[in-house]
Amino acid sequence: MSEQVQQSSTEKPVASSQREMIEAIGLSKFYGQFTATKDVTFSVPRGQVAAFLGPNGAGKSTTMKLLSGFLSPSEGRALVGGFDMSTHRIEASQKLGYLPENGPLYEEMTPQGFLKYAGSVRGMSSAELSNRLEFVSDKCDLSSVWKKPIRKLSRGFRQRVGMAQALLHDPDILILDEPTSGLDPNQNQTMRDLIRDLGKTKTILLSTHILQEVKAVCSRVILINQGLVVFDGSVDELGTTQDDMETSFHKLTHA
Repeated sequence: MSEQVQQSSTEKPVASSQREMIEAIGLSKFYGQFTATKDVTFSVPRGQVAAFLGPNGAGKSTTMKLLSGFLSPSEGRALVGGFDMSTHRIEASQKLGYLPENGPLYEEMTPQGFLKYAGSVRGMSSAELSNRLEFVSDKCDLSSVWKKPIRKLSRGFRQRVGMAQALLHDPDILILDEPTSGLDPNQNQTMRDLIRDLGKTKTILLSTHILQEVKAVCSRVILINQGLVVFDGSVDELGTTQDDMETSFHKLTHA
């Protein structure tokens, strides 16, 4: 395993390009003899909505956890907004909203209480937090469960609480792992509309199994299989129709 050069916390962060908002540089994660990801390298420029695809167990969630700082890489670097997650995680996290798959929530809290707590942890002012709570409650359609214990919420509503948490501090960058998981068709469409609208001003890396979703909201596809990037191109390069996309997906990921 190659030795990584670590940056002192007193040094200024090194940004490779102001245009690149998310950068995976040779990201590898090993668990003993098992390789979760191997030399994953890609970047997402400012203002792009990129789909991150792959079959179950391909390394999607691991890569997203590496990019968001929830895991440390065995090799390589993860940069968000030009900040290296290994050495400047706080600065990077200020620019990042992260929705993990099945993200943990404080089940005894209400959505209102949980989001207030999340805002206070981020150091948001009372006025800013009040404005953002109103925004995320509306955008994530949480008003009907705003004061209901999270433990009593459906999976779809829990997912929307997680999305609200990711949006709360108005980050420039969003990493979303299966954001429509557990949503019914109407909620699914509302979430797609929200992601499409957010994509006008934010950089988004979106993991999903739904190719129709990719076609609806993304302009680029990064496809991972067995821990390796096997495709990186436009949505139309993967396929101009859903059938074409499914065929390409199968060819690229079928052992």
